[in-house]
Amino acid sequence: MAGEASTIARPYAEAVFARADETGSLDTWFDGLTFLSSVVEDRAMLPIVANPLIDQGTLEALMLEIVGGQVNDEGGNLVKLLIQNGRLSLLPEIKTLFEQLKADKERVMKVQVTSAYALKPAQKKLIAEALKAKLGRDVAITSEKDPGLIGGLHIRAGDMVIDGSVRGKLQQLANELGI
Repeated sequence: MAGEASTIARPYAEAVFARADETGSLDTWFDGLTFLSSVVEDRAMLPIVANPLIDQGTLEALMLEIVGGQVNDEGGNLVKLLIQNGRLSLLPEIKTLFEQLKADKERVMKVQVTSAYALKPAQKKLIAEALKAKLGRDVAITSEKDPGLIGGLHIRAGDMVIDGSVRGKLQQLANELGI
């Protein structure tokens, strides 16, 4: 279903991105889509959004009241369009696809760095500079701590994975030895 949702959401995301790019409002649209996605994914809203028995007009009025001044008129129009087409639940996927298009345009890559110990800002900066040289793009690093790595780093940048962790090296050695 995830692949199907992505396929259905892509034209909406591309249209919103084209409009945002045309008007120079990529950040505003991203903020609006992030807020709309959080509303749709809220535990209290899930049963309402997923209920086909709820009248479209009622759902539209409810959503527009909730989002209030958080989105502009065009954002409100997107909500109305998605409700009319029964696609409101696709907002999180639309946001994700929009974010990818925005990152591609801005030549920024999100990178997830996992380490055995919390990274210091200077270490993040060094990692970001090395990855920028390798990838040819600006890098936005998010990091998390996983003591199970024992030491080293596990880096995920899009489809690329660099496993320089002690756990990864031990696993690789075990595989080579047939253990």
